[in-house]
Amino acid sequence: MKCLGLSAGGLAIAATIFVSPVRAETFDLQTATIADMQAAMTAEALTSEALVQLYLDRIAAYDDEGPAINALITINPNALAEAIALDAARARGENMGPLHGIPIILKDNYDTADMPTTAGSAVLAEAIPPDDAFVVSRLREAGAIILGKANMSEFAASYGRLGYSSRGGLTLNPYNLSRNASGSSSGTAAAIAANFAALGTGSDTAGSIRGPAAVTGLVGIKPTMGLVSRDGIVPLTLSFDVGGPIARTVTDAAIALGVMAGPDSADPRTLESEADAVADYTQFLEADALDGARIGLITDFLGGNAEVDALTKLAVDQLEAQGATVVTVDLPASLENPWSYMGPAWDNEFKPQIEAYLATLPEPFPKSLAALVEASMAPAIMDSATPVNPARLESLLTMVATGGLADTGLLYSLSNEIPTIRATLLDVMAAADIDALIYPTMACPASPIYTVESDPTYVCEAGDPYSAGYLANIAGFPDITLPMGFTEAGLPIGLSFMAEAYSEPKLLGFAYAYEQASQLSQPPQTTPPLPGERFEY
Repeated sequence: MKCLGLSAGGLAIAATIFVSPVRAETFDLQTATIADMQAAMTAEALTSEALVQLYLDRIAAYDDEGPAINALITINPNALAEAIALDAARARGENMGPLHGIPIILKDNYDTADMPTTAGSAVLAEAIPPDDAFVVSRLREAGAIILGKANMSEFAASYGRLGYSSRGGLTLNPYNLSRNASGSSSGTAAAIAANFAALGTGSDTAGSIRGPAAVTGLVGIKPTMGLVSRDGIVPLTLSFDVGGPIARTVTDAAIALGVMAGPDSADPRTLESEADAVADYTQFLEADALDGARIGLITDFLGGNAEVDALTKLAVDQLEAQGATVVTVDLPASLENPWSYMGPAWDNEFKPQIEAYLATLPEPFPKSLAALVEASMAPAIMDSATPVNPARLESLLTMVATGGLADTGLLYSLSNEIPTIRATLLDVMAAADIDALIYPTMACPASPIYTVESDPTYVCEAGDPYSAGYLANIAGFPDITLPMGFTEAGLPIGLSFMAEAYSEPKLLGFAYAYEQASQLSQPPQTTPPLPGERFEY
């Protein structure tokens, strides 16, 4: 309060003016969104350099020591220098984009010209690609700092050891260190859940973004096939491979998708999306997006776990409370075993596609799948603490002798079966007059890590808890997972929204509305805040 002496016509007048105190903002790294980080940096209360250091401190405390999450394979040695340069650019009034100065994590199958890209293989431990993946270039151009590269199931396929690789060992789930972080984008999901960076990237061939995001309480987006370039992402099965973001909130995931999406001449499939890619998906995030929507609950994949089913019921209640009409959908028999349609591509595409990728690497790295397998069986790897997963090695040996892209079963699948599945899903949606399909992202909670011989607390009656998610891969449709609650043991469970190609704006709106109403996100207890992560300004 200030008292000012004023005068009018020689008469002194005492006036009291109340000056409102400036409201302090609180920055909390544990819950900070990209917008919170940008606001703090704009106010000069935080720098990108300080933000990078906060994350490096957490990585040192929780990835290498403490619970030893083991999410990361490589830390960018230039991260602090890049942050300093971006801080200087900000001081000059330059803004590179929505991720200016924001540290992110890449799954280690995204090419980086300044760090090795290993796809989890010890054979490729020192393999530095000739250039960045197309998506990595876009992320850097938007101002992102690549803080590090995340562990993953070797060559993006788990074969019984979710989140294990000969290059990185086993990644643990921050919510329960005896449970896995799913696969194959396990390292990215575990890193973002443990708050080692603001957001990360994954790749999804058969649920590999959505499964890890679901079991670590995160938002994961598997975009429409063709929306995001696969150029420079180590291939598994290009008929189904797609890259996408993993983040703590729908808004942050939407920001990342807007940066990642767009046509790339090196990936012809993306040329179809030129009219559909959106630079800013946050414009579709409306809290009332579910009001009046018709949502179809796929019931065919329920029954794997009672807690998952109960949380699905609560999610339906929440959707209806927001004005949505939820109807049950029974899939036709042709869709009840989605994996049967994925097998031909899975079996036959890897060999020619990985060999095309290996051809881009410098000497002395293997140039054929046979040479890669031989190198993977070298005593230095097989006798190490992290040999190649035996089942993954066996699968690679089998793929050496497959028919390749000329296989008749593959050609029939691509030309007949997959288009039929896509049309059938659209028919199901049209018949029920629904805007989107929902289902529990996984039919069961995260399973025990492979080193745990038995765990009576784990209950899963599903033959394959990932089955429902395969539908989006086969059809090429977008699918977004986000938290729908936790089991009594504190394990996160995810809810997926799926719809027709290029329906990301609609799905993001639904996911955002559900997220804002449910407010179910909570951090893991194994990686608590460190000093300096919370301050007022």
